[in-house]
Amino acid sequence: MIRILLADDQHLVRYGLRVLLENEDGIEVVGDAADGLGVVQLAERTRPDVVLMDIRMPGIDGIEATRRIMANKDLAGTKVIVLTTFDIDEHVFDALHAGASGFLVKDTKPAELLQAVRLVADGDALLSPSVTRRVVREFANLASRAVRPHPRLASLTDRERETVSLVAEGLNNDEIAHRLVISPATARTHVSRAMVKLAARDRAQLVVFAYQSGLAD
Repeated sequence: MIRILLADDQHLVRYGLRVLLENEDGIEVVGDAADGLGVVQLAERTRPDVVLMDIRMPGIDGIEATRRIMANKDLAGTKVIVLTTFDIDEHVFDALHAGASGFLVKDTKPAELLQAVRLVADGDALLSPSVTRRVVREFANLASRAVRPHPRLASLTDRERETVSLVAEGLNNDEIAHRLVISPATARTHVSRAMVKLAARDRAQLVVFAYQSGLAD
């Protein structure tokens, strides 16, 4: 059973998400909150598997709420999917940096939302939608974001560095395998080893590390 916590300041949005999710087998909505502090407190009480997090909420926003949830050792198994109204949102990269496992625009089709919840609950990162590539490229390349190489960057092999840069483009394992002319299993191994060496929680954090370290254009 996947336990979901909803966070959005609009009652209608929360209600719609609850109805959609509760009609799906294997998913349980354990609570909902209308502000950032409320969702942090609810997460501490309910220990959800996935939080669907709005960015713009009263009190502390979704980015700070995500940061607090990720910093809580008791919530190590909780993943955050950020919900945003716009395809290009200047706060999305900050949300990924805070520890979110991915994001979706609010007009995402129901089937895609359900797939995203299951994907993130299984420990993957939501980096496949084309909007991810546009947002990360748009805002990770801002001049204000100085290159800060990861302290463990030197531990990566050349192929692992190349793989991380392709993850930052939004490629999945099959696409990486095609680009590098290797098997999907080998691509998966390179991604996994890079995550271990860089102590990355998931592929989303690999994207953050790639841009911070100058491995992605």
